[in-house]
Amino acid sequence: MRLLIVEDEKRLALSLARGLTAEGYAVDVVHDGVDGLHRATEGTYDLVILDIMLPGMNGYRVCSTLRAAGNDVPILMLTAKDGEYDEAEGLDTGADDYLTKPFSYVVLVARVKALLRRRAAAPSPVHRIGELRIDTAARRVVREGDAGGTEVALTAKEFAVLEQLLLRAGQVVSKAEILEHVWDFAYEGDPNIVEVYVSTLRRKLGAPLIKTVRGAGYRLEAPR
Repeated sequence: MRLLIVEDEKRLALSLARGLTAEGYAVDVVHDGVDGLHRATEGTYDLVILDIMLPGMNGYRVCSTLRAAGNDVPILMLTAKDGEYDEAEGLDTGADDYLTKPFSYVVLVARVKALLRRRAAAPSPVHRIGELRIDTAARRVVREGDAGGTEVALTAKEFAVLEQLLLRAGQVVSKAEILEHVWDFAYEGDPNIVEVYVSTLRRKLGAPLIKTVRGAGYRLEAPR
């Protein structure tokens, strides 16, 4: 899953990003409200961690602008303020949860996971590609045909790559797009890592499932 941190305290933002990356999330970081709003509007995020006191545009305005535009991404607000009024104002603008600084990192991770579980609990379609049943909410892949079906074990990153292809099944998805959504904007490793994961998916799910479109990317399609 992909998270956005909008926090102007750079040391705190870096610390949170490192910790959440270690938890298995792809994390992007920006340090002012205008950039935060732009990134949240243009990107596909599963959750935004949003500070209130930001340069350019405060967190209240970022949150209310996103909600006014119909963006329902879960928002966890952070603030050095304290008091019922501040919490009420944050929640009134459309935030899903509120955490006052200083806070325990363990508590923040628990809040993040709770918000993501709440979002995942919403109805999510089960996709069928050939003999595979892919449940994006439960993040499970089952090969049907056997009695009861056989689950195919995928790592979090493998499933994330598969999900990006699944969301645009039948269309070409570029390597750059997969990198951007499964890893993050700051990824500076070998872009051929995508090829490694696609190769693994082909081995686990069946080679005909993912087609290589030379010079363009990959396409997920049901085998004939």
